[in-house]
Amino acid sequence: MAPVKPTTTAFPAEAVPLAAQDPLFGLMAAYRKDTFEKKVDLGIGAYRDDNAKPWILPVVKEADEIIRNDPNLNHEYLPIAGLPKFTSAAAKLILGSDSAAIKEKRVTSIQTISGTGAVHLGALFLSKFYDLPPSGAVYFSNPTWANHNAIFSNVSLPVQTYPYFSASTKGLDFAGMTAALKAAPDRSIVLLHACAHNPTGVDPTRDQWRELARLVRSKRHFPFFDCAYQGFASGSLSNDAWPVQHFLAEGLELCVAQSFAKNFGLYGERAGCFHFVSAPAADATDVTARVSSQLAILQRSEISNPPAYGARIASLVLNDARLFAEWEANLRTMSGRIIDMRKALRAKLEQLKTPGSWTHITDQIGMFSFTGLSEKQVLRLREDAHVYMTKNGRISMAGLNTHNVDYFAEAVDKVVREAQ
Repeated sequence: MAPVKPTTTAFPAEAVPLAAQDPLFGLMAAYRKDTFEKKVDLGIGAYRDDNAKPWILPVVKEADEIIRNDPNLNHEYLPIAGLPKFTSAAAKLILGSDSAAIKEKRVTSIQTISGTGAVHLGALFLSKFYDLPPSGAVYFSNPTWANHNAIFSNVSLPVQTYPYFSASTKGLDFAGMTAALKAAPDRSIVLLHACAHNPTGVDPTRDQWRELARLVRSKRHFPFFDCAYQGFASGSLSNDAWPVQHFLAEGLELCVAQSFAKNFGLYGERAGCFHFVSAPAADATDVTARVSSQLAILQRSEISNPPAYGARIASLVLNDARLFAEWEANLRTMSGRIIDMRKALRAKLEQLKTPGSWTHITDQIGMFSFTGLSEKQVLRLREDAHVYMTKNGRISMAGLNTHNVDYFAEAVDKVVREAQ
């Protein structure tokens, strides 16, 4: 038998170049390889307890035990749109338990592969069905979660940015944000972080949200909320959902990508929801039905059915008054520890008289803080102190604890002074 002749691949490097490693996951890999005893991980956005360990919420443990002992538990497929008790409870959580939109049947909800899947499903739906003007685009904050750009670009939607973070004040550049959204073509898509903005930790005030709602209405923009931290930001579920509920009260048509990774600690279970809310018009129920039908087709073609376990955990808690109250207490534990770490870090930096103002550490909210450190300083921290954080100066506050916050503050003090 003649030897098989070598053939050339159909996928040469010109067609399939080697992609760069994801920076965040590359950072995680570098941290794991580091053998230094005092190394500090401030990169990944996952909650850690005061001993730098993952924390399984007590309410999740309890729900898991209930589910595990359910004699009717099976591993059958969920419906295409997911677990109905989960999606309906998730809608009430973000839109409001007394939401007029829910009562008027203007809401369609579909279970997704966590918040990432919800953003993707929404982007895919908009790419197929939203009549974006020729010069229109999806507008993100600058900066935003790194994955936003990839998700919307992958479905061929053009992307633009609006100013958001002020390097001078380390707060919100609201004038720049509103000017850019006013200048954007009418009927553009505007992506908004509902709470605990990632990566800056800077949120608009309620008065600023009110102005944004008026601006979006006047420009006929379509608002797309990404909500990954409800209850985790302030410790209050209702407070963190207020921006979305205010936009609804103003009669705006919108969609929401909702994640349960952070607020339930279900990172690996990928529990999320996508909600579409039609405008309060005479044909609203018809619009909702049509959108729902198309979302189901998109879901079917991509994942067929969403995973059950995380949704069952969240559903059990969301639909049981006692477990829900316990969950709220768990949320206050997580958000409270992060607030304490913000206070401790700022206090230590001020005690050291580190050059500059550090009030932004406590002014910002949620899991992340934009420190204002330069890329050069970040790299110096990694080399000298074995502190791992993203190059843009963002830190995960959950990575700080009573054992390492002073060490981190002293390392920051050193690199800041060297730059003087």
